[in-house]
Amino acid sequence: MTDNLLTTKEAIKRLTDKVASVKIPENLNSKLQELFDQLEINSQNEESFWPVYQNTSKYIDWIIAVPWFNQTKDILDLNYAKEKLNEEHFGLETIKERILEYISVMALQKSRNPNETVHAPVLLFVGLVGTGKTTMAKSIAKVLGRELIRIPFGGLGDANYLRGHSRINPDNEPGQIIKGLVNCKSNNPVILLDEIDRVADDALNTIMGVLVEILDPEQNSRFVDHYLDYPVDLSQAIFCATCNNTSRIATAVLDRLEVIQMPSYTDDEKITIAKDYLLPRALKANGLTPEDLKVSADIWPQIVRPLGFDAGVRTLQRNIEGMCRKVAKIILEGKTRQVAVDESNIKTFLPQW
Repeated sequence: MTDNLLTTKEAIKRLTDKVASVKIPENLNSKLQELFDQLEINSQNEESFWPVYQNTSKYIDWIIAVPWFNQTKDILDLNYAKEKLNEEHFGLETIKERILEYISVMALQKSRNPNETVHAPVLLFVGLVGTGKTTMAKSIAKVLGRELIRIPFGGLGDANYLRGHSRINPDNEPGQIIKGLVNCKSNNPVILLDEIDRVADDALNTIMGVLVEILDPEQNSRFVDHYLDYPVDLSQAIFCATCNNTSRIATAVLDRLEVIQMPSYTDDEKITIAKDYLLPRALKANGLTPEDLKVSADIWPQIVRPLGFDAGVRTLQRNIEGMCRKVAKIILEGKTRQVAVDESNIKTFLPQW
């Protein structure tokens, strides 16, 4: 049945029943009642009623989808956290220790003051491409058992991307903060603000202003998305951010961040990362086993540094994944059951320039 086959009274009742079926803030119920009263007035004229109804129905669908009271339960186990952090990251002991300290504080405060909100520091991971900034933020979500929302800032030119568009705007919809909460169905996720230094020049100031509101614990408990036009509590979320450098980040934003410098990796560290982390993942992702591909120990330096020094491991990861794809093709073609990459054939498996 389409909406236009309903009577106006049936249509209004459909919306009120939707709202009644979920738990939302009490003050928001009062706000929605005003919308229903307006629909009742418009119901006297069907021609004007249905456009207003469609707009209101869309708004109600977003309202009831927001996880106003839904939360995931934190895993506050230091041994579990250590295990997961070591699984995901080689080295970086100082950074891992900082995360473990925060988990300890959360556990202690929740055991002694269970009804108080624990305000997490906002960690800003600063470093060159491929040094593990984004994966570290993802690991924080994993060790806590929280959902993850990633919001990319690269090339962002409109603050309304974060804050939403007003309902009077033809392109009205919530911003990425609210959309993220709706998608993860939790109001206490880890929210990763990725590459906050790479926003468009003409939008830099307005986006930094929104970031101040989002990241300030005194303000983010009443974050107002332009579309919802009602305060949403972001204080339960944990925010992380990444950037290549801090030169384009406003001082007011930096004041609310705890800067953590991600170090560049040495060649020896990259070899360990390649052997113990990247290669096993690449084998699995490409349908291979450790028996299908053997890599000679003496060629790892060439895999790690084919074109000179690279601070991160992104190029290294691409090289290993490319090598695995070539091996998968060779095996599928029936040319061999096992491939050994060594000095004699490395040029076949590594990119050549």
